[in-house]
Amino acid sequence: MTENVWTRWPSREALGRQGISGPRRLLAWAVRMLVLGALLWSAFHDSRIHGGAAVAGGVGVLVAGGLAWGLFRTTLQHRLWPSLGLNALLLGLAAALQAVGLRSPAVVLWCGCAIAALERLPLAAGLPMATVAFAAFAVAEGDAWPTTAVIGGMALAGYALRLDAEARGSAQRLLAQERAARAAEAESAALAERARIAREIHDVLAHSLSAQLVHLEAARLLIERGADREQILERVVAARGMARDGLDETRQALSALRGDLTPLEEFLTGLVRQADGTEITVEGDRRPLPAEASQTVRRVAQEALTNARKHAPGAKVRVRLAYEAHEVTLDVRDSGGSPGELAQVGGGYGLLGMRERAELLGGSLDAGPGEEGFVVTLRVPV
Repeated sequence: MTENVWTRWPSREALGRQGISGPRRLLAWAVRMLVLGALLWSAFHDSRIHGGAAVAGGVGVLVAGGLAWGLFRTTLQHRLWPSLGLNALLLGLAAALQAVGLRSPAVVLWCGCAIAALERLPLAAGLPMATVAFAAFAVAEGDAWPTTAVIGGMALAGYALRLDAEARGSAQRLLAQERAARAAEAESAALAERARIAREIHDVLAHSLSAQLVHLEAARLLIERGADREQILERVVAARGMARDGLDETRQALSALRGDLTPLEEFLTGLVRQADGTEITVEGDRRPLPAEASQTVRRVAQEALTNARKHAPGAKVRVRLAYEAHEVTLDVRDSGGSPGELAQVGGGYGLLGMRERAELLGGSLDAGPGEEGFVVTLRVPV
């Protein structure tokens, strides 16, 4: 709902001092002091006024300064009735100064009240107050045409000051909104970075611990079945190797967070080398990938190979990495086989986490039975 222009106050940013440059503020104070000094000089040196009347005039000028300060404070606080009351007191004081012969201070007060009303009050209240002040000024001056021209100029000056103050207030509000937006953007970026770090740590630990669990669970089953020592030792040594690999992956994850990544093809080749019966094919023009996309491909490859070892031990696994025009595709498929004894080890949330990670990048992950075995296909836009 649009606020009524006649009853709307100028904003507090427009009425306050914030946003006023130092030189402009210094000039405003200089003008105020000059006007006050001129009024005091007029009060004490007017040839028509002597003795106590001059002193009373000087006191009246000082009282007017105090009332003007109060008017500026109440308008800044958007208090309508106190503002109108102070403006009326200033008009009455101007009439009293005119009555005792202090014409110059009275004229300044009338004009000042009119301009302040147009600049700082709602138009519905400011226009009547300005009309009263200008009417008093016109009666005191008497000359019709010059007085009308002066009143028109001061009315335009008061409204121009109002427009200037409102423009300054709008600029201050826009600046505050921009700062708030920047702060929110920085906070959002920090939260996103924390989430990325949390995902990296989770993925490293989930893969490393899951692989260790596979071998440790195999060792447990071998012990329960009374297998020979060499078979059990083989599984324990493999678990120890997985722990060592987990430390290496942790270092790689930290390097990735710093932007230092080994080439993706080199990483996948090393990963395939650790898994017997696995081959890798790279298609398309090789090129560097963004850190998030590269990390997603690495994690999906690790998870898919771990699942193949668990669910189809001894099966042949083919890994295909394809660089296309606007995306990179990772395809991991095994030749199928009987589920291993460790098929139920783990929580089963690895591929779900990888799918969520791919969707965060605008990609997709499909996992399901293929012609021979199980197929995991990742597509990430780059």
